[in-house]
Amino acid sequence: MATEEILSAIPHRPPFLFVDEIVEQDKESMTTRRRFPETESFFAGHYPGDPIVPGVVLSEAVFQTGALFMARVLSEELSLEPGLLPVLTKITDAKFKSIVRPNDTVRIAVRYKEKMGRFVFMDGDIKTEDGRRVMNISFCVAMAKASKD
Repeated sequence: MATEEILSAIPHRPPFLFVDEIVEQDKESMTTRRRFPETESFFAGHYPGDPIVPGVVLSEAVFQTGALFMARVLSEELSLEPGLLPVLTKITDAKFKSIVRPNDTVRIAVRYKEKMGRFVFMDGDIKTEDGRRVMNISFCVAMAKASKD
């Protein structure tokens, strides 16, 4: 279950919140944790009878960890103003190594690479609690004005 520190840092909410807790952070990285309970709605249709967590959901967990990193670690450097939201702008080098199944818990890590203007480039990965590599991905997030249309 998401903690108040997560809910206050990023705009994502259940059922589209894929970070349960922040495990550790420093000025260059952040690690979070997520358990995928068997009650997740996507399991009913994603390989019925042999469900797996969709790769797009795993990727989103990395991107949400990146947004948390930006909000908690880079907020002063980015001069975050009210009304700005973290928006994914680029994905490269996504590689999926193993499957995540119902009730698995994963550790999600992001590492800061560089900042160019309002764009922050990061690398991310997911591993199971026992250290099995699940995926790697590089991505970019920018802060954009929220639309109230």
